Amino acid sequence: MSALALLAPPAAALAVRALGVTLRVTETGVEALRPHWAQDQPLIYAVWHGRILMIPWLTARLRRTRGARAVRVLASRSRDGELVARWVTRFGLSVVRGSSSRGGAEALRSLAASVRAGQDVAVVPDGPLGPPERVQAGIVVLAAATGAPIVPLAFAARPARRLASWDRFQVPLPFARAAVVFGAAATVSRDVDRETARVHVERALHDVTELADRLVGS
Repeated sequence: MSALALLAPPAAALAVRALGVTLRVTETGVEALRPHWAQDQPLIYAVWHGRILMIPWLTARLRRTRGARAVRVLASRSRDGELVARWVTRFGLSVVRGSSSRGGAEALRSLAASVRAGQDVAVVPDGPLGPPERVQAGIVVLAAATGAPIVPLAFAARPARRLASWDRFQVPLPFARAAVVFGAAATVSRDVDRETARVHVERALHDVTELADRLVGS
């Protein structure tokens, strides 16, 4: 195992925690999820790839302050995916490895098994390589197969840097105003037209992302 794989995840987790405690965070839509958490009803969270940096820290914060449940996430089988997997586990998240291009069917089965066991999962539906902010079909298949509702999730911060990457990855600056927005939980029936459902999820993700941006004045 390389020194990078050993040292980068703990260093990144420490940096995110240090950044997180400086943020002024507004939470929207959390109360609507509390009945799901209290009744152990599994949820499928969806968030754009470019907004994921602070999500593991936020999930740990919500477990501590709001009674949220632990979440299982999907990470690709690439070298970058290995670093991500080692990073998110430091926030109490567990990981399924796979992507649309490598191990996708196996990862989908593992996520479905987690949901059926009552565990919340999180999916980045435009990852790992895009196109940016376009939902791929896997999350719709997962929701239809398990009956668990999809919850669109967004994070925004101002001021923040947007990297010159395919997803314009957002990095909040210290002491930024931040917002996390949870949309309405929506189920996907087994007989629904998959493209119609995909477009609906995509629109819902755009809506919560726009709201998060508005809440921080972007």
